[in-house]
Amino acid sequence: MRHYPTSGNRFATMARRVLLLAALGFVPVAAQAYVGPGLGAGAIAAVLGVLGSIFLALFAVIYYPIKRMLKKRKKATPVEIAGDSAEE
Repeated sequence: MRHYPTSGNRFATMARRVLLLAALGFVPVAAQAYVGPGLGAGAIAAVLGVLGSIFLALFAVIYYPIKRMLKKRKKATPVEIAGDSAEE
């Protein structure tokens, strides 16, 4: 007779399986490959390029509406021209 887990045990069983697969992913295995300085530098440059582009995209999305708001505020305030002051 086969025992099927109930819904409460099903989550625990799935969690154990996921944990086991994650643990097996951290087991070191020899790669049998050589990563030279050129490939390492290229990989670092690629990662930095992707992270930089994400940062710049977020900066643009946040900065340009603020810039537009400041420009509207600047136009709304009257600017006195030198020599045309009413205080003289």
